[in-house]
Amino acid sequence: MSELPETSRRPVGSRNTGWAAAIAGWLARRGVRPNTISLMSVVFGALAGGCLVLAGRQDAALTRIGCLLGAAASIQLRLLCNLFDGMVAVEHGMKSKSGEIFNELPDRFADLFILLGAGFVDDLAWSVQLGWCAATLAVLTAYVRALGASAGAGQHFLGPMAKQHRMAAMTICCLLGIVSVASAWNLPIMSWGLGLIIIGNLITIARRTVRIVRTLESA
Repeated sequence: MSELPETSRRPVGSRNTGWAAAIAGWLARRGVRPNTISLMSVVFGALAGGCLVLAGRQDAALTRIGCLLGAAASIQLRLLCNLFDGMVAVEHGMKSKSGEIFNELPDRFADLFILLGAGFVDDLAWSVQLGWCAATLAVLTAYVRALGASAGAGQHFLGPMAKQHRMAAMTICCLLGIVSVASAWNLPIMSWGLGLIIIGNLITIARRTVRIVRTLESA
């Protein structure tokens, strides 16, 4: 029997919560378009990346902590945009013909801003290169998923380092970075996190590729 392609929507548990439905309904009633929400994810991604770059340039502990806190908040707001654009589009019937473009392209820019910004947090000779590597592989994981969909294998959102996992890792690194700064440890938390994301992305790319090929061959 052939394997069934995964759903075309990313499985997100919070989509079924009351608070998410209430906010999505509020946005829809006020005529906020899904494409606008998608574009806002780039804005928050850029804010997060900017906060991360600034964090790496600060000597004062309180300022550095504020930048890391701003980055963590912006990353979560980016994820909320990713949640609500789909809910407004699907649950409230506000899809547009160009919706798929707005659903994918802004996400890639948001990933780039955040992961590249993370490379500037730690004062290490190779931290910027880690950021570039993590950002490149993040785009490649999305490309493999989109390639599978275009080939007829459906959307495969396998991890262990899908978008929500990358952003969870970045948020945790920001919070641990705050603890590190407050404790005067000054550990390269963000570089460690980027290394983890790189390894996770490589595994994710391999798993998605294998699943897509098996799905196509068994059809």
